[in-house]
Amino acid sequence: MAPATEFFTFAAVGALAQLVDGALGMAYGVASAAMLLGLGVPPVTATASVHQAEAFTCGASGLSHWLAGNVRWPLFWMLALPGVVGAVIGAAVVVQVPADWMRLALTPYLLGMGVFLLLRSARPRPPGPDVPSGTPVLGLGAGFADAIAGGGWSALTVTTLVARGATPRTVIGTVHLAKCVVSIAASMSFLLLVGLGHGTAVLGLMVGGVLAAPVGAVFARRMPARVATALAAIAVLGLGVSNVVKAFG
Repeated sequence: MAPATEFFTFAAVGALAQLVDGALGMAYGVASAAMLLGLGVPPVTATASVHQAEAFTCGASGLSHWLAGNVRWPLFWMLALPGVVGAVIGAAVVVQVPADWMRLALTPYLLGMGVFLLLRSARPRPPGPDVPSGTPVLGLGAGFADAIAGGGWSALTVTTLVARGATPRTVIGTVHLAKCVVSIAASMSFLLLVGLGHGTAVLGLMVGGVLAAPVGAVFARRMPARVATALAAIAVLGLGVSNVVKAFG
């Protein structure tokens, strides 16, 4: 593939992934990593490239959500600080543990949470606290899983927090801003461990994602909570089914 064609291909992937991620709070890392792996990029390099791009795209997305009023600072700190620790540990482990193992380990959780959220969207419960108990542990685990699998931070944090009654709009916005900090920590760790990843892919993903970030934030603000919950459930189920197909295909 010619460099210019490759750049625009990854820019389109980054833009589409960011639109979905901005509206639903997940899927940018998973979609981008899957594309890189599909083109034959080694798993460690794919994971590093996604995080290097996310350090910029999440910054644009997080800023957009903050300006749109979608961020809750107490929840941000409870996610971001443990998430950084988890991401650094995960980056150190990923060179030894195959990413497919982590994806397979996450599959039962994703399938179960997807079904749970579908039921919740049909019969929503009263709103819960802005910062549910156990949030720091969630941030630690999600940061670790995200660094290993190239994605999973949003899928784990958004689904868990929404399932516990937090408002989808503020969860999505806060998770995005926290993801920026976690991605920077993971990116710096990968730079030290494996160096710069696939440069053209990183640049394409970054440009496409940054350009699409403001639109995703507007979607998140205007989308009804029940609709956002249902779409998040479908996205999570899709990720889980995709993992099953890859594992047994």
